[in-house]
Amino acid sequence: MQAFMGCFCFKKVKNKPGHNYKDPLILASETPFTVHEVKALYDLYKRLSSSIIKDGLIHKEEFQLAVFRNSSNQNLFADRVFDSFDAKRNGVIEFGEFVRSLSVFHPRAPESDKTAFLFRLYDLRQTGYIDREELKEMLLALLGESDLSLSNDMVEMILEETMVKADSKGDGKIDEEEWREFVKNNPSVLKNMTLPYLQDLTTLTFPTFVPNNEAEIIGRNS
Repeated sequence: MQAFMGCFCFKKVKNKPGHNYKDPLILASETPFTVHEVKALYDLYKRLSSSIIKDGLIHKEEFQLAVFRNSSNQNLFADRVFDSFDAKRNGVIEFGEFVRSLSVFHPRAPESDKTAFLFRLYDLRQTGYIDREELKEMLLALLGESDLSLSNDMVEMILEETMVKADSKGDGKIDEEEWREFVKNNPSVLKNMTLPYLQDLTTLTFPTFVPNNEAEIIGRNS
């Protein structure tokens, strides 16, 4: 299967910090990263932010090129991942946003943060809950970024199973409380939300949400 997230090896560079640089001590105090890890992330950030537009900021095209190996394909999933990093909603990812967003994948990041991150990813219309249509849209987008091919009947069956498990109130939508309980009972949902090598930044791989097999889709049991 074609790798979903690119792998970036990097060396220290001697360029002076740009205007987008944030004090590693501050970022380390706000995230699970150490000062050393933040400095290593800045080396990576500089490479990504100059891959297409050399302005010291990561644009969507650069993000998609790094993460999806393509800077032009439009995909709902790709857009949601970019938006989750672009906290200021200004169309670019600044260094502080980059570090804070990656921190949720750190082994020392609280599981509650990882759970909340995924909820926001699936809450497409930012209503505070996930309905069946949003779940379907994201599932189809995930399949579009993977090598998995499922029939319409299989997709509908997965959606139905997920709603039955997660929508404990039976109102046709999944709120944050129900989502937390669903993740607690289906821990495989968070399988790709922890990257052990974020503690050893010799090589950095972006996080992946794309399932490797049918059993990983929305925490579905095989």
